[in-house]
Amino acid sequence: MQQGKDSTVGTIVVALAVCLVCSVIVSFAAVTLRPIQDTNKTQDFKRNILSVVGMLDPSRPIDEQFSAFETRVINFDTGEYAPEMNTEEFDQRKSSKDPELSINLTAEQDMADIKRRENYGQVFLVRNDDDSIRFMVLPVRGYGLWSTLYGFLALEGDGKTIVGLSFYEHAETPGLGGEVDNPKWKAQWRGKLAYGPEWEPRATVVKGAVDPTSENAKYQVDGLSGATLTSRGVANLVQFWLSEDGYKPFIQRVADA
Repeated sequence: MQQGKDSTVGTIVVALAVCLVCSVIVSFAAVTLRPIQDTNKTQDFKRNILSVVGMLDPSRPIDEQFSAFETRVINFDTGEYAPEMNTEEFDQRKSSKDPELSINLTAEQDMADIKRRENYGQVFLVRNDDDSIRFMVLPVRGYGLWSTLYGFLALEGDGKTIVGLSFYEHAETPGLGGEVDNPKWKAQWRGKLAYGPEWEPRATVVKGAVDPTSENAKYQVDGLSGATLTSRGVANLVQFWLSEDGYKPFIQRVADA
């Protein structure tokens, strides 16, 4: 006997057909839109680098503005440039997950709670007319309360004066740890000192408000209200990336040039 369209078999056939059509549409859209998504991701990455040094002009094309930056890859252990690495193809985040391109950090080293540190890192440089470095922008990351925060720490050419700190990806609690995105809080970093007199990492986030009369105020920014663990995470990641295991060998080499 012929099965009707309202039969169980007919219903299953129609459902499968609809699923198949939808799968084809979704797959086609994903493949078609991927280049646009990749372009947007790259543009946002560049926009954040421009923003952390105060060079972002919304009225001008991002690529035109980003041409002021020189992108280099460095060897973390030596602090030297790594000309053998292709800056266009290098993926720092992916390298950190590759055992052949990264090292396992000890508990003592891993204050940023990132488990592994890549052997090579990217730096983004802006030079003065005399070819000296005006700004250096350094990719940083570390664990907060709920997530790994990914961002950029920018320093002046002296290697000690902070230009800015910002994060472009995290999943911290909105209104609490998410206040790392608050422009007023981010503005506190500008002008603070990253290192002490002997090149010891000193920049940090304090619990509560900074005492402006303290001799350590030049290294400190206010803690995030109600977000102690996120504040501690930010302090730890800044300290890590300023250390010998982070960008310090490179920063000192630039500062001494």
